[in-house]
Amino acid sequence: MRRYQKTWIERILILGILILGTLLPVGCGGKRQVYLQTADNKIEQSETQSSEALLEHTPQTAFVYVCGEVVRPAVYELPAGARICEAIAMAGGFTADAAKEMINQAEPVADGMMIRIPSSLEALDAAAKGTGEEAGQADGLLNLNTATIDELMALPGIGETKARSIVAYREENGGFSAVEDIMNVEGIKEGVYRRIKDSITVR
Repeated sequence: MRRYQKTWIERILILGILILGTLLPVGCGGKRQVYLQTADNKIEQSETQSSEALLEHTPQTAFVYVCGEVVRPAVYELPAGARICEAIAMAGGFTADAAKEMINQAEPVADGMMIRIPSSLEALDAAAKGTGEEAGQADGLLNLNTATIDELMALPGIGETKARSIVAYREENGGFSAVEDIMNVEGIKEGVYRRIKDSITVR
């Protein structure tokens, strides 16, 4: 009877060893799985930190200086992506003398930007200067191909007769190719050219 019981005990022990041996790989696999999961968590955490760092370096607001013809000129903080019209509204809006059409109010603001609203008088001056440049006064030099008779007469040694001759020459010849061509105009010789060559250009 005791022999029989001993045999069963031995069988139970052997079965237990076999079961334990079967479970050990699972345990190793479980540890391996935990390790891999931990690695994944580290990667995810790293990616999260990178995203947070990116957000920290991305400006969420913009500081702009609104000045000129607005009610309250000052530096204002706006949400990133705001429009110039919002900045003007924060500054109390336009004054009665503001040249509103000179500003693109739909343009997005940028951090550190200055938004200056010109007056109506400044807009008129700018328009007058633009007309003068179109007439040939860009860069401080008189463009022989676009200058008016009055502008040509402002040159030293150029009276009304010579100015009209310059205009007639460029109309007949399709304009001047070089400033030296002005000596081809009747009544303008080298002496006059030397006096005006530093004040004229062609484009």
